[in-house]
Amino acid sequence: MDGIVTAVSASPEHRFSKQRQAGIRLLAGLGVEGDAHSGETVKHRSRVAKDPSQPNLRQVHLIHAELHDELQAAGFTVSAGDMGENITTRGLDLLGLPTGTRLLIGDAAIAVTGLRNPCLQIDHFQAGMMNAVLDRYEQSNLIRKAGIMGIVLTGGEVRPGDTIRVMLPPEPHQRLQPV
Repeated sequence: MDGIVTAVSASPEHRFSKQRQAGIRLLAGLGVEGDAHSGETVKHRSRVAKDPSQPNLRQVHLIHAELHDELQAAGFTVSAGDMGENITTRGLDLLGLPTGTRLLIGDAAIAVTGLRNPCLQIDHFQAGMMNAVLDRYEQSNLIRKAGIMGIVLTGGEVRPGDTIRVMLPPEPHQRLQPV
């Protein structure tokens, strides 16, 4: 169930896309060093407007490269960092992980907090992409495919090529919900 890091990205500004980096440093309890979304309390503008004292459950954003492959096959032009993710993975079913899963990457550890809830900025990036990152399964429940969010438990460097080890939480597992 291990995966691999294919790319890392960060941006000091609140922008939709993030710039690819040779490596990023994760800071315990904060997120990605130098990234606009790093901090103990929420940094996403819409959430800050509602309550700036909320804990930041979205310190690190991960997307599976397989989503990029799917979007490219549907005619979109997208690559690592374009959808605002900090860590792009391959070979790991991110969306199938339960809440509380620990992802060990080098010396760093991330606790998975939930799903990224895609917003209309995706359509501003490329028209029609919002529908492409949403799907439906049994009983018309919505599937959000735009990645997962987590908090940094243990800091450390993360680089492309790093292995991602998965530590599942004790059962019963809880399905990821939007955070």
